[in-house]
Amino acid sequence: MGTPDFIRQIRATAGHQLLLLPGVSAIVFDDDGRVLLGRRADTGRWSVIGGIPEPGEQPAVTAVREVYEETAVRCVAERVVLVQALKPVVYPNGDECQYMDITFRCRAVGGEARVNDDESLDVAWFPVDGLPELGEFALLRIKQALTDAPTWFEPMPLR
Repeated sequence: MGTPDFIRQIRATAGHQLLLLPGVSAIVFDDDGRVLLGRRADTGRWSVIGGIPEPGEQPAVTAVREVYEETAVRCVAERVVLVQALKPVVYPNGDECQYMDITFRCRAVGGEARVNDDESLDVAWFPVDGLPELGEFALLRIKQALTDAPTWFEPMPLR
């Protein structure tokens, strides 16, 4: 789970200053309505699958690619369920980032769920009524993916 080369190149001149970066999350359901989760190597916690687009890569392509890279599951992106600017984070090395997350509802179409890279400690399918402990980030995205509601976003405050 390394920093992408294009981010390293930016950091070479930008230093640790705040970077606004795109992020993509994938809420993947199988034919039984179970959701695919990965237990992250960096935190040890279960969460949804996600990552950063490569330069020029479309967000839906990123979702499909990240799911396969991390879990060996093949999926198709069906729709955008959420767009949200996340709170800035500061990494242990001092780098600051803020991610603009685009979350896709995806449908599994093949592959067997397994750890497929070094970003996850475990990968598994969970029934929606039997999820492991998850943070608000993952819970909100799963909740939105289960509805037919329009794409969720934080409303603009009234002035």
